Amino acid sequence: MAMSNLSAAQTPLLDDTVDGCLDYKGRRVRRSNSGGWRSASFIIAVEIAERFSYYGIGSNLITYLTGPLGESTATAAAQVNAWSGAASLLPLLGAFIADSFLGRYSTIILASLVYILGLGLLTLSATFPSVSTSGGQNADNITLNSSLRFQVILFFFSLYLVAFAQGGHKPCVQAFGADQFDTEDPEECKAKSSFFNWWYFGMCGGTLTTLSILNYIQDNLSWVLGFAIPGIVMAAGLVVFVLGTTTYRYSVKGDEESPFVRIGRVFILAVRNWKTSSSAIAAEEEARGTLPSESSKQFKFLNKALLAPDGSKEQGKVCSIRELEEAKAVIRLAPIWATSLIYAVVFAQSSTFFTKQGATMDRSITKGFEIPASSLQSFISLSVVLFIPIYDRIFVPLARALTGKPAGITMLQRIGTGMVLSATSMVIAALVEMQRLKTAQEYGLVDKPNVKVPMSVWWLVPQYVLFGLSDVFTMVGLQEFFYDQVPNELRSVGLALYLSIFGVGSFISSFLISAIENVTSGDGRDSWFANNLNRAHLDYFYWLLAALSAMALFLYLYSTKSYIYARGRRF
Repeated sequence: MAMSNLSAAQTPLLDDTVDGCLDYKGRRVRRSNSGGWRSASFIIAVEIAERFSYYGIGSNLITYLTGPLGESTATAAAQVNAWSGAASLLPLLGAFIADSFLGRYSTIILASLVYILGLGLLTLSATFPSVSTSGGQNADNITLNSSLRFQVILFFFSLYLVAFAQGGHKPCVQAFGADQFDTEDPEECKAKSSFFNWWYFGMCGGTLTTLSILNYIQDNLSWVLGFAIPGIVMAAGLVVFVLGTTTYRYSVKGDEESPFVRIGRVFILAVRNWKTSSSAIAAEEEARGTLPSESSKQFKFLNKALLAPDGSKEQGKVCSIRELEEAKAVIRLAPIWATSLIYAVVFAQSSTFFTKQGATMDRSITKGFEIPASSLQSFISLSVVLFIPIYDRIFVPLARALTGKPAGITMLQRIGTGMVLSATSMVIAALVEMQRLKTAQEYGLVDKPNVKVPMSVWWLVPQYVLFGLSDVFTMVGLQEFFYDQVPNELRSVGLALYLSIFGVGSFISSFLISAIENVTSGDGRDSWFANNLNRAHLDYFYWLLAALSAMALFLYLYSTKSYIYARGRRF
């Protein structure tokens, strides 16, 4: 595989202006536009396998925690959010390692192997006697014996090993896939924008398969088998990825400084040179004549890195225009990142409370057959799979004809549209939960949590579908935005920043749940998240998230007004 030839530390990074690439032996080659899609197909295949494996665990995790491990609903929801948050934040570490040391290809291989190990240990943990089958009623309130304690420790070690592996896998695979397209070629530029749509289509295809088949196996046949299948699929995905080695375009690095060092130096010099007068900086900007006028007015405190207090331009005391622009490009992302967090908090509910809601409702399709509550998440993936072709093949060409932009609408417009849909989904979720509670009261089921509420689970479908539609806009938009708007060498880090939105969002969700549980459960009252959902008030929580979503949308729209796109791109 000649992996040593692909090391991030050995070869010069191809600039966007260069129409070329290196093959797997390090030779410079040129190729047709179709080569990008041919290479990307192998990469999309391993991503489908990874999403199948990840959601094979995450989508039904709350059921395993409240079932075999015997945890309470609130504790299990917080555990799921904590794990999901860790899995979404660890890509920052994985991307740093890939972009600074190993390179994306090598990082993907290593992370996949660790992923398979984690899934294997998770399968092993499920073979031990569980808390529920050993007579425990609630793991929050019992003392575990040594055997059960070992089972729980092994389970969570395996779970977080998978999260660690995903941290190296997730940002590198997507960045590596997008690297297969030359952004300076007009046709490949369009293809790259389309790639992000079809990438998410493939992800959701893998997720849909998981939710349709694997969750049924876990709920009705065996958790051991339900954890083993993702490991087998992940191993097959790695084989497919390796088979594409000879077709890939590799980003290459040479003797340039690490982009982390360059960007960090700008901030250090700006602080060190804080005494430099504004007039001297303005004169220096005019003398260099290469700093865009809009950019020079934004984050002006960083401009002090251009000139030392004594007027010196000695290397090491000042930075270049390129370094300054890279630093500003990164800092511009902060408001967009921050205002997207509530979207991520809302996103976290689909695999926790939505699933627990569905478990209390009538889920029968035919006599004697019920769909697993966690399988309702398949409506998110199904709506994505159905809508992305419409978006890519119908909406984008029509919008392109009107706006003249390659992607039809700007990335920020796309993200904002999804935020509106996300807030709407919370409003609908609150209304449906109010109806479920009313039905439970009408039929005298308030104190009978084990009896199904005579209300069809299909009432939940609209909120799942809106989640899926919002993903098509916001999720894909964020992926493309954080890939495109960072320096070329930091694209893995850019995608890791996108993933960190959902990591921090999950932790915020976990904090909110824990705080609300403590506040609302005192004096013998039932909390908003009581184990008996017929006495809980998930509707209050959903209304709270709807209000927070509206506030976040307002702040997001305000932030976008002053955003300056990197490299002059506005698509």
